[in-house]
Amino acid sequence: MAENNTDQDPVRGTESIISWYDSTRPMFIDLVGDYAGKELFLLEGDSLLRECFEDDRIDFDSGYQLLHTVYVVERFLENLVKRHCSFHIAFFDDHSALCIPPGLTATHRSRYLLARAVIKRHLALRLPLSHSDVVINDFPSLESETFKEYLDITPIHFVMVHDGSSRAAKATLDSPDEKLAKILLRGMIWYWNSHRLNVALINQIEFRDSKVFTMIVESFTTSSKAKLLMTTKFINEIKETRTLLQKCYQNDEPEFEVDVEDLAESPSSDRNCESYYLSAFAVSTILEDEDSDTFLPSAFILHKIILTHMSISERRLPLITFDSDFEEKIDDFLSKISDIFRNTMTDAKWIDFMKKKGAADDTIDLIDGRMFRATIKALCDKSIEGQGALPLAAQKDWAYLRGMVMHLAEEELSLKGSDKPESSKTTATQRDFEPVSEDLAVLPFSHPVFDKHLECIHVTADTSVPARLGAMKLFRETTHWHNHRKPLNPKVPVAQKVSKWRNPLRMNQFYMNEMTTYAASLTGAKGKALDAETITVGPKKLIKLVEEKPEKPSNGPKKEEASDSRQTKGNAAPKKGTKKAASGLSRKEQMIADNKERKGGTEADKAFNAWATVRKGLDTIPSDQERYLRTIDHLNSLDSAKTGHLEGEINTYALQSLLGWWSECCKSDKKPESYHIVALIWTTVRAICTSKSPTSKEVTQHVTKVCTLLGITDAVTPIASTTDRKLSFTFAYPLQTQVLRIDMSQTDFQLDYCGPYMDRMLDAKPDPRVSSFVPDGWQRDVLDQLDANKSVFVVAPTSAGKTFISFYAMEQVLRADNDGVLVYVAPTKALVNQIAAEVQGRFSKRYPLAGKGIWAIHTRDYRVNNPTGCQILVTVPHVLQIMLLSPSNAKSWAPRVRRIIFDEIHSIGQAEDGVVWEQLLLLAPCPIIALSATVGNPGQFNDWLIETQKSSGSELKMIQHHTRYSDLRKYMYEPPKSFKFSGLGKSYGVGLGLDGLTGFEEFHPVASLVDKSRGMPDDLALEPRDCLSLWKAMKKCRTDKYKVPESLDPAKALPACIRKADIFAWEKALKKVLLQWMLDRASPFDRVVMELSPKGSSVEPDQVLSATSSVTEGDNLDPLDLNATTLPLLFQLHKRRALPAILFNYDRSQCETIAFAILKQLVDAEARWKEGPQWKKLMEGYEKYQEIKDKKSRKPAKPAKKSKDADDEGGSKMDRMRDEASDGSSIYDLFDPEAPQSDFSFADPKRLQKTELDGFIRALRWKDIKEELIDLLKRGIGVHHAGMNRKYRQCVEMLFRKGFLRVVIATGTLSLGINMPCATVVFSGDSVFLTALNFRQAAGRSGRRGFDLLGNVVFQGISRERASRLMSSRLPELTGHFPITTTLVLRLFTLLNGSDSSKYAVRAINSLLSQPRLYLGGQSFKEQVLHHLRFSIEYLRRNELLGPGGEPVNFTSCVSHLYFTENSSFAFHALLKGGYFHTLCADIDTKTDIVLQQMILVLSHLFGRRVCREVDDPEEAENIKRSPSIVYLPPLPEEATKILRKHNKDTLDIFTTYVKTFATQHVKETENALPLTHTPVGSAALSVQPGNVQKANGSAHTNGSVKETPTKIGFLPSLPVPHARSAFVALSGLGDEFTTIEDLCSSTREGVFLEAAVIPHLEIHPDESRTPLNAYLLDFYMHGALDPLEKANGIRKSDASSSLHNSCHDANQKIRYEADPEMLDVMGSGDAAENDGDEQVAAKTETVTPTTQQQNAPAQAAPVRKSKKVVDDWDAGEDAIDAEEKFLENGGLNGTGATDDEEYDKLMNVYKAFRKLKTEFDEKFRAIWA
Repeated sequence: MAENNTDQDPVRGTESIISWYDSTRPMFIDLVGDYAGKELFLLEGDSLLRECFEDDRIDFDSGYQLLHTVYVVERFLENLVKRHCSFHIAFFDDHSALCIPPGLTATHRSRYLLARAVIKRHLALRLPLSHSDVVINDFPSLESETFKEYLDITPIHFVMVHDGSSRAAKATLDSPDEKLAKILLRGMIWYWNSHRLNVALINQIEFRDSKVFTMIVESFTTSSKAKLLMTTKFINEIKETRTLLQKCYQNDEPEFEVDVEDLAESPSSDRNCESYYLSAFAVSTILEDEDSDTFLPSAFILHKIILTHMSISERRLPLITFDSDFEEKIDDFLSKISDIFRNTMTDAKWIDFMKKKGAADDTIDLIDGRMFRATIKALCDKSIEGQGALPLAAQKDWAYLRGMVMHLAEEELSLKGSDKPESSKTTATQRDFEPVSEDLAVLPFSHPVFDKHLECIHVTADTSVPARLGAMKLFRETTHWHNHRKPLNPKVPVAQKVSKWRNPLRMNQFYMNEMTTYAASLTGAKGKALDAETITVGPKKLIKLVEEKPEKPSNGPKKEEASDSRQTKGNAAPKKGTKKAASGLSRKEQMIADNKERKGGTEADKAFNAWATVRKGLDTIPSDQERYLRTIDHLNSLDSAKTGHLEGEINTYALQSLLGWWSECCKSDKKPESYHIVALIWTTVRAICTSKSPTSKEVTQHVTKVCTLLGITDAVTPIASTTDRKLSFTFAYPLQTQVLRIDMSQTDFQLDYCGPYMDRMLDAKPDPRVSSFVPDGWQRDVLDQLDANKSVFVVAPTSAGKTFISFYAMEQVLRADNDGVLVYVAPTKALVNQIAAEVQGRFSKRYPLAGKGIWAIHTRDYRVNNPTGCQILVTVPHVLQIMLLSPSNAKSWAPRVRRIIFDEIHSIGQAEDGVVWEQLLLLAPCPIIALSATVGNPGQFNDWLIETQKSSGSELKMIQHHTRYSDLRKYMYEPPKSFKFSGLGKSYGVGLGLDGLTGFEEFHPVASLVDKSRGMPDDLALEPRDCLSLWKAMKKCRTDKYKVPESLDPAKALPACIRKADIFAWEKALKKVLLQWMLDRASPFDRVVMELSPKGSSVEPDQVLSATSSVTEGDNLDPLDLNATTLPLLFQLHKRRALPAILFNYDRSQCETIAFAILKQLVDAEARWKEGPQWKKLMEGYEKYQEIKDKKSRKPAKPAKKSKDADDEGGSKMDRMRDEASDGSSIYDLFDPEAPQSDFSFADPKRLQKTELDGFIRALRWKDIKEELIDLLKRGIGVHHAGMNRKYRQCVEMLFRKGFLRVVIATGTLSLGINMPCATVVFSGDSVFLTALNFRQAAGRSGRRGFDLLGNVVFQGISRERASRLMSSRLPELTGHFPITTTLVLRLFTLLNGSDSSKYAVRAINSLLSQPRLYLGGQSFKEQVLHHLRFSIEYLRRNELLGPGGEPVNFTSCVSHLYFTENSSFAFHALLKGGYFHTLCADIDTKTDIVLQQMILVLSHLFGRRVCREVDDPEEAENIKRSPSIVYLPPLPEEATKILRKHNKDTLDIFTTYVKTFATQHVKETENALPLTHTPVGSAALSVQPGNVQKANGSAHTNGSVKETPTKIGFLPSLPVPHARSAFVALSGLGDEFTTIEDLCSSTREGVFLEAAVIPHLEIHPDESRTPLNAYLLDFYMHGALDPLEKANGIRKSDASSSLHNSCHDANQKIRYEADPEMLDVMGSGDAAENDGDEQVAAKTETVTPTTQQQNAPAQAAPVRKSKKVVDDWDAGEDAIDAEEKFLENGGLNGTGATDDEEYDKLMNVYKAFRKLKTEFDEKFRAIWA
């Protein structure tokens, strides 16, 4: 799919499939949230089985555990299903060998093939009943016709495949079949990739919380020649490999025929199940062979009967083995019977026979190898011969099956033993059979706040362990979080310490200056700067809405603005409403109104006089089009008072120009393509008719006449108020008027051309609370909820008008008092900056006390103003969480928070930060506002929000609005075959949309519904013309059975003058019929879609082409090369005036590559042009101009004393003025030969003064921004992505808003709520990150409310199928995370302890723990959550982070401040606590390099971990060897490994105890059904009536709902039933001893919830993780270069710097809690580099103002200084270092514990080492950042 993926070069590695695969650069992403959403994907069946068969807990070789294998497959699929994955499964006959793990003997291979047949059959039978949307398909091969047909009708988004990498130990890696399977599996990946489908790797999958992570191998497109070469070579390689693999396995296929005739005549029984028939048939077939004796067949039949009658929980057996000869016999027997089973099951005759018999399908439990061996042993021991050894029912079945075998094979089965096995041994010892008395005690713990929540958890406290609190050092906050200026200990002396570089006040001034500039670029709906409203405490004075008088000036049809109130002075609110009043006017108001009325006449005269002057200038413009545009610009520039007087007059003047323009088009036979002019006439007429200002009768007459001439009389409606004032000009009519009439019905004309101009008012009514616009009903509902202090969840499309909600709430808080706080949470830094700037532009307020302010910003990069001293805090989720959980804020700041606004609330679904959003919603201490345009499951999310708000005492209401303000029109872009750029030329046309432009093809939304199975998305919007074309298509395709109701005929359904509200109703009715057709396969729905799909793209050149550039000659273009096709696209948009545009490309480096390619094309074309005659002529004129200018400047300014007439040289002042006046303005006045020329620049110089641009450029050069980026800005092009310098990003945003930049190329950073309205959005190239959600967010930037009546959305370099999928896909459902993490628990205790259990802290914890449904998407399993909480506390207690009463102790600070690196932070703590770093860093002064290298190796194992694919291609392996990178991370040092192993083992013990105690107390049901299909197994299946598949499936049953009588069979050596482990996993002999956390989490019994992601452990490679780790951090530290990271380490260029940025943020600041605990979590080195630059600029540009800073270090201690450039530059952190030093010296709180000088020295060595490491890493990082 990545059509233009620069990082993955498909031409690299064309030698073989292995070399091609090794050259790919897969991405590790969240499959559902960040990529697929609800999109359907295909799960390749044998890849699924290969992945599941590699689970080494399955005893398949000796124990032949078929049922355990089925369970593992179901559990894997269940993990996908419960995470909302949408998928089909496809098995391919010629892939069957690919499921077999490598290196097996032929006898064992047959077992896997049988398992494949059984699982395939089981899923095909059961899934339709339990999960009908998961479809199982079986195809002969990838190339088969049936599969091609499947792909044609099924919209597969991507495919999930195994890449052949083995999980097993190295021993099997040399097996020939593994290499062959690898080539075939990777050949399959290549096949999908070359067919434009991405591939997800099933063997790299990670189920983490509610997310699915895996590697995605992106598809590619190459030139046809390279593709042909590769295709031929690879197809041959695949064929040869398949042949070789078949040779390997050629002896595996037995030959025999299935004959069911004898079986049909066999005796019958009430036990009608397939496994009995199969067993009898297979045993008989073996017995027919002369060499066979009856012992093993008898044992097999008996074992099958026992399986049927025995409870699954009783089937945990040891593995019994025999002497080698007998083992061989068993293997041979099982191999034969497996082959017979497989061939019989899949035989058509057998399948028919089973259907006739109505036999229940129970083949999933056909063989249990351990049970078979135990049965053999029992027969040999004769222990089975005793009375009652077999239950009565089993004896009946034995007699029945024995009779059947006798009938079929004429052999007698017997229960007699055999002397064949010479010896036997078992894996179980006597102790294994004894019930385990487990000690499940936990350390004592008690806390008054937590105890009441933990009452339901019954655990035994181990009192033998001493509390040891005396030996623990209590942790305390020594400074306020994020506010170093107030030490918590007021007795500590404060030293003043500032420097030129470290001056927080100077930095704040610098940022404030930036913010003020930024605010100035933000505008209201009419493009005017925001006016700050002065807020005073007290209720807002609501404006009385008065009845409008005819002569009173009022606002015109300006988009979205009601009357402006600049005329009214002294009012609390500056703007005044003009609608009907709820009450009469007071006497004072009446007098003011009368005065205004008297003034009105004179004001009107002045306005008309000024207009007369302007009109004279307009009259001189020869072009009707140009005159119209200038007229409208003038009208829009007037204030509301002048608009009130002149609106009718100016609109009539514009109408005259439009009429002339239309007349010209009619004369020159351009009528069909010029209807947009009539649409402009229509909207001008509507503006006149609906104007609130009085309109003259003469205007009314002209309007009526024009509409009559054109045949659009429906546009005329009665005019409210009229006046007798005459027009100030004579309205000119064309000479020929008969040709002006439109050639269609008025209804069709309005629908086709006037849609964007239709009246959009739905249920809008004036509201005194909002003066700047007339709110719709849903907006008034929001205001009502806010006034009632309730919470709201608002779901409305982009551009619907959600923004005002936030500012209304802010104003409420500002007016309420001077203390209340509103927090605005935004997902991106760009949005934070914008909101703060808007607050700055909208509000001002005076405070009685110093130190208070309206707003502040707090993000991970920087802060502006005081976050705890402001009333509106704009921040990101992480920082708000820190502030809410900070003990120092618990009594002061947090209780003052009155409301929290969560903008873009759908970010809760993100993999990275989603859990923080979720925790914030649970912790919110006040009412909230949640805003989003893109929530896939608003109802479900709303239910969860209501619950969370209820527990904090707030009511919440969801308010949904479904319609956008402006429509979006979609286009496919087909680039021309060739293009020669010679300049942009002039723009022409004012029509909306891109119809008729070269290469642009309109895309009807209904044409995207190619897949009926998805249904129709709720937000699939149709504009009026779409509705008309849909109605016509439905009418054309209708049949007698499928009719289109007459009521849908637009002539009947719509009024004469159509409004948007009428369209919505009609659209709804049309969609209703269409949806009925969609659900009916026989309907003409497909024909309608075909009818609306384009018949073929037209890329003929336009009739009107710029004289300079050509699409018919020039260089041939590669249509897939975005670098080549972007300029032709922008050239077309420029011609249509469809700029500004934002081009979205989700690859950072590609954004820059495209921009630089455009820059080169513009510069080259300009250079060519400058060689031509036009430039020479221009320069000659310029030189003459310069000479004249120089001559004038040489004249003396002040002449010598002479007569006032006699001045030879300089002339008198009057002379000079006369000369200048006579010169007039020259075209060269603004000409700059050095600047880009207008034909080669997209910039609009009229929008920005040159001095202002120079100022921006100067600021950027201070920041060392690339010169190419600055050159791009000069040419009106910006690049915007998160990796760019912040100052540059802000410049791009400001210049774009000002209109100077008209092209921005961006990643998704601009799609989230940024106020950067544009006319056109282009999706430039495909990407895995272009998802349904990102598509809607990004497309929503186009056509913003108040700016554009229509937005254009263009697909460039994206296939039509993919575009269809994006348009018709549903939004992903929001799924939650498990929010109770171990670090959160620790932080909650810190909050309680540090705030002395303040009221706020207690309420926050009670709110969090009393949630009935703790996480979104989770059921009500409160007990599980509380159990998890209790054992998280146990973990913290055992790791000496909490005392027995919940006191945070020891290294709590370090761990809790590293919350965002969980679980790495706990591994780091284990090493710190274990003294590893103390020992390592003892030599930091003498062996610096060795120590630092060892440290970075250890940290690379802990933080920023990335897996690394092993390379098989020798050439690629050689490249890695030659590279300066090591690539594969070397193992951890042995000492560190020991500590981490012990930590993991202890953690495993703690959480195993959790599972056991929970299961004992809460899980009462027996586990007897499979997890996904709920198929009952063993004796549980007996209670299900045989023969009925529906019931046999058990889909109606969950575990435990089927009553089973456990059957204890005495002669079997059953081991004790495990409590924690699933009975299905125990089939392989496993008990309650777990090896790893992953083992524990993935094999717990049903009913126990355990989330591996929130258990504090770290997998150690190679102990627990199968794939090696990438050494990119270590490598970068060693060589400091990005190039090897890309080429050898396989990290994409676009990801490299962000990965290092995030990882060095993690890995290099771990001990910095010593230095500055507060800001540890919020900055990375890239941010530091930026902020250092800011400080230097601030130092150059602002005056130094001293400020206070603390330094509480004791005089005798050697001070540890922060280096000049470290990560947190917001506040110097000396105070924190010194406070910690003092803390260490004093041995903790209240002097507990003696002063430990040695411990202190060791820790300071560690601190010194980390500082050195950090400094070195930062220097390397800064070098690449610069």
